[in-house]
Amino acid sequence: QVQPVESGGGMVQAGGSLRLSCAASGRTAGGYTMAWFRQAPGKERAFVAGVTWRGGTNYTFYADSVKGRFAISGDNAKNTIYLQMNNLKSEETAVYYCAAREGLSTQQTIRVVKSFRSWGQGTQVTVSS
Repeated sequence: QVQPVESGGGMVQAGGSLRLSCAASGRTAGGYTMAWFRQAPGKERAFVAGVTWRGGTNYTFYADSVKGRFAISGDNAKNTIYLQMNNLKSEETAVYYCAAREGLSTQQTIRVVKSFRSWGQGTQVTVSS
C-alpha cells in the first residue's frame, strides 16, 4: 500500500511562495501517478497539479487557475514530488493533500479525486492578504 506523506505547508503573505513536498513509500515499479489537491473550508477537494510517469517519461498537468505560477516536479529515485507555488493568492488558503496510485493517468483521470486510493494527511497552507 502506497502511503504519501506531505511536508512544507505554512503561512505566507499574498504574492509569496511556498514549496510542498510529498514522499510516497511502498511504490512499485511501473507506471505511477502522484498529484496535489486542495480543500478550502466548506468546499470540495480540487485538483491542483499532478505528474504521471512510466520509465523515463514524465507528464505533468495543472489546474487552469495555477498555470504559470505553480510547478510540479518529481524525483523518481526518492519517490518524491514537489510543488513550487509562486505568487500565492489569499483564496488559495486550504489544506493541500498529496495523492498517489499505481498506473498511468490521462489529463482527465488525474483530476478525479476518486481515482486515487492513497492520500496523505494534508498540510495547511495559509495565504494572508
